[in-house]
Amino acid sequence: MNILAIDTCTEMCSAAVIKEGEIFEQAALTQRGHSDRILGMIDTVLAQAGITLKQIDLLAFGRGPGSFTGVRVGVGVAQGIAFARELPVVPVSTLAAVAQRAIDEHGADKVAVALDARMGEIYAGHYIAKDGLAVSDDNEQVCKPQAFMPMSGHDWFAAGTGWQVYANELNTAFAGRLQHTDASLLPTAAAMAKLAQQAASQGQTIAAEQAVPVYLRDNVAKKKGEQ
Repeated sequence: MNILAIDTCTEMCSAAVIKEGEIFEQAALTQRGHSDRILGMIDTVLAQAGITLKQIDLLAFGRGPGSFTGVRVGVGVAQGIAFARELPVVPVSTLAAVAQRAIDEHGADKVAVALDARMGEIYAGHYIAKDGLAVSDDNEQVCKPQAFMPMSGHDWFAAGTGWQVYANELNTAFAGRLQHTDASLLPTAAAMAKLAQQAASQGQTIAAEQAVPVYLRDNVAKKKGEQ
């Protein structure tokens, strides 16, 4: 199965292809211009893999949470490609993708993900590693950093930008429960492609018209002063 994955939800804009088990990826940190960059990244990873869109069997995309504009860009591009090629789709959580990176790059078993959600809040969730893949251990949430508490047990791996922005609050909340921290981790399309591959094998795909963003925060469209 050939899988194309894209993600524009955060400042990490990326695209990846899994072909015969090999991953090809393009990624760049950028605060804006995701809609301009992502299409070029898709062309590049397809060329690297030596295939075309006609040979893609599954499309994965970052469905949020993240930047309001970035999430919408990703969903729009994913729907456009999926409609045009009649591809099944797998939406992937940005938090799960961060947890997957912690598992792949640090060998983490239990991951507490916190991404900066601005306005004094974080997007957060707990994940555990099962057969090398990130599995949610609770519901994703948007909350104040001091309200993100560890699940039972110790040795949590702290991952995501929230652990840098709200280091004091989060380290206090997880006092004595942390193993290591990597506050630089952001979601990537490569991590999403791995999670989508597993989801597809379990029949967890949807049609393009069912691809919707997940913001977690209901009032994302309001300006800071209005919230």
